Amino acid sequence: MPLVSVIIPTFNRSEKLVRAVESVISQHYNPLEILVVDDGSTDTTYKDLLKFGKSITYIRLNKNSGVSVARNTGINNATAPWIAFLDSDDYWLKDKLHIQMAFIRNNPETIACQTDEIWIRNGTRVNPKIKHNKPSGYIFHQSLKLCLVSPSSVLIKKSVFSETGMFDESLPAAEDYDLWLRISCRYPIYLIDKKLIIKEGGHHDQLSKKFHAMDRFRIASITKLIQSGVLSLNQKNAALNELKHKCSIYAHGCLKRGKAQEAAFYQALPDMLENDQ
Repeated sequence: MPLVSVIIPTFNRSEKLVRAVESVISQHYNPLEILVVDDGSTDTTYKDLLKFGKSITYIRLNKNSGVSVARNTGINNATAPWIAFLDSDDYWLKDKLHIQMAFIRNNPETIACQTDEIWIRNGTRVNPKIKHNKPSGYIFHQSLKLCLVSPSSVLIKKSVFSETGMFDESLPAAEDYDLWLRISCRYPIYLIDKKLIIKEGGHHDQLSKKFHAMDRFRIASITKLIQSGVLSLNQKNAALNELKHKCSIYAHGCLKRGKAQEAAFYQALPDMLENDQ
């Protein structure tokens, strides 16, 4: 039985996908299973994966349904107690899983840990901004501002999803921000301070390029979390404060675009939620 299920969602990234799969197969760790979830690709993805044979499990979705559906499909088909995600344009260094599983053996209370990463943007290595530095432990408050967990770096106990839920398939973007808030308000997420993945960016098909007003989806996520009733009083107050900040910025942008009615909604939203509590 595998101890780790590696889930690789993909859509029309055949060349980079092959590199991602090879980086998992070359890991200095076993046993594991590799699930490639093809989100309706129309390129040579299926053909190019044939060379891996039974080393991978290939799951094809009937239509392009989004990364959340693909990841959730992988989770539902995974057989191992631990889940690792790998975006198809990223890849791992060979000791990634070995070091994470060693950390878990030495810290058996762990339900999730991630590693540091090397950033490549348009083929050039770049240094993350200070705001992107990953904290370790109880990271909920810091994670309200922006997503501080990289799906490609995290290793998480599968059983957690039965409590927190999986990726929200109704969110077209910021789905990772949403999930890690739901998890980090309950559990610590530890950082292994080693750069063990290569994270590529700058592609034309990245969600962050498709959706310029990402705070709209983060606002929806915070709103949903406040209404869920799972937050402590301290967490709820922090979430409301961040919601006020994001709503103020987003409403200002709405006014600049002549969307007064939408601006009024977001200006009123934090007070409405606070009064409902």
